[in-house]
Amino acid sequence: MNEERRATRRQVLQVAAKLLEEGGSEAVSTRAVAAAAGVTAPALYRMFGDKEGLLAELAAYGFEMYLTEKREALALTPDDPVADLYRGWDLHVDFGVQHPAFYMLMYGTVQPGRRPPAADEAHALLVRLLRRAAETGRLRVPVEQATRVIHAATTGATLALIGEAPSERDLTTSARLRDTVIASVTTDQPAPSESDLASRALALDAALENALTSGHPAAGTEVPLRDTETALLRDWLRQLAS
Repeated sequence: MNEERRATRRQVLQVAAKLLEEGGSEAVSTRAVAAAAGVTAPALYRMFGDKEGLLAELAAYGFEMYLTEKREALALTPDDPVADLYRGWDLHVDFGVQHPAFYMLMYGTVQPGRRPPAADEAHALLVRLLRRAAETGRLRVPVEQATRVIHAATTGATLALIGEAPSERDLTTSARLRDTVIASVTTDQPAPSESDLASRALALDAALENALTSGHPAAGTEVPLRDTETALLRDWLRQLAS
C-alpha cells in the first residue's frame, strides 16, 4: 500500500471514529462514512470490504489510541511494577468512560478466537507488567492467572460504569474493586524470607519466561536446558507456587 492510500485510509478511519464517538456503531454506516470522508462507496468497499470490516478496523484504531495513551502515562510513573498495575487499571477504566462507543466496540463485541493485533499488544503490556512484578517477588499467583483476573475485573468494571448514567456514575466503585483485585494477586513488599518458596518460585518462572520469549537474550540469560527439561522445571515451579 503506497503512502497516498495509507493516508486516505487513515483519514477515513478518523472520520469514522468521529461518527462512532458521536452516535455509536449505528452511526457508522458505509454510506455515512463515505459521504463524510469525501470518498466514493466503491472506494470504501475496496478499503474495508463491508461495514463489519470497517468496524473491525475501527476497533483496532481504538486499541491504538488506548495503547498510545497508556504507554505515555506509564512512562511518567515510578519504575514500580505494582504501582504500574494500579495506574494501568485507572488508565483502562478512564479510557472506557471517556470513549464508551470505542470501548464497547473493542471489548463488548468480542468473538472467540478473533482479536485485532492491537488487542494482543494491550494484553502483552499487562503480561509484561505482571512478569516484572513476579521477577521482583511481588506476585502471589502465576502470571497467567493474574492476567486473567485483572483483565476480567477491569473489563467488567469499565462496562458497568459505561452502563450507568454519567450523573450516577461513581468511580470509587472501580477504585475499591481495583484495590481488592490487585491486592489479591500481589504482595506489598518483596518476600524477605528465604522460606517464602511461592514468591521465589514465581520469580524464577517469570525470569525463565522472559528469557524464553525476549528474542534478544542478553549475556547470561539464555536457558541452558532442553525444551522438555524447561517444561518440567516450570511445572515444578508452579507447583511450589500453588
